[in-house]
Amino acid sequence: MRILHTMLRVGDLDSSIKFYTEVLGMRLLRRTDFPDGKFTLAFVGYQDERDGAVLELTFNWDVDQYELGSGYGHVALEVDDAYTACDEIRRRGGTVTREAGPMKHGSTVIAFVQDPDGYKIELIQKKAR
Repeated sequence: MRILHTMLRVGDLDSSIKFYTEVLGMRLLRRTDFPDGKFTLAFVGYQDERDGAVLELTFNWDVDQYELGSGYGHVALEVDDAYTACDEIRRRGGTVTREAGPMKHGSTVIAFVQDPDGYKIELIQKKAR
């Protein structure tokens, strides 16, 4: 078994695709409209679906906003340098909600950014080996 994808419901598909591709540097892997069901699925990721887990962005045509709820935490991405990643994300128009720095109760360097729907994305800096 392996993880295939994580699904996020989004209110503006084009803004979400732009964020994940232009701000976070993922690729749009595929996009499919389902007119009978009135929804569109877009898959984004850093690698092909056969090679690793990706994000499924689900856009329901009649919904433009969702309550995130208290159960959602975040999606985590590994980065070479969290400080540089925050600067680059900000330069590309993204929102940094927690600047890069060590965890409160540890030494791992992390940061958080937010997508257009308010989903949190954690950036975890690679540890020196």
